[in-house]
Amino acid sequence: MTLATYKWTVDRYHKAVDAAVFEAEQLELLAGELVVMAPERETHAYFNDAVVKYLWRLLGDQAQVRDGKPITLPNDSEPLPDIAIVEPLDRVYLEHHPYPENIYWLIEFSQATLTKDLTVKKAIYAQAGIPEYWVVNLRDRQLHVFRDLQQGDYTDEFVVKTGRIQPLAFPAIEIAVERLM
Repeated sequence: MTLATYKWTVDRYHKAVDAAVFEAEQLELLAGELVVMAPERETHAYFNDAVVKYLWRLLGDQAQVRDGKPITLPNDSEPLPDIAIVEPLDRVYLEHHPYPENIYWLIEFSQATLTKDLTVKKAIYAQAGIPEYWVVNLRDRQLHVFRDLQQGDYTDEFVVKTGRIQPLAFPAIEIAVERLM
């Protein structure tokens, strides 16, 4: 038996959202496929909120910190990263979600979705040209950092549990790793 699947484009996905087809579902579009998002547990929600506030204080007007909002990528993807640090374009985002060229870096908080975040989402973000991607592994209390894009893949990957890290887009900003988890 052969299974046929329907590949969604961002445009068709937007039309379905506008028509309230997915009204009762929390979904994200990943490489043309609709993915049901896992419910957010307390630990995830707490650290997501705390880190958004922390980044706003550190970055000030240099960037906009978006919390659980969509980004639009060219590979038929419209994920909802936990945190997207983007250009402060304010009202431009009334016309479209941030595109890859507007994104400084993305952060995902992971417990139940760790495998997806370290594989599927990492590949989608790299192929779309997102320069930096962080996965906060809440289970093991460690930060996975992906950088140095070359030919649609991150070539620099490392894990830290303590210390300070500077985002590529803001090398003067030091983020305490412990504050992320």
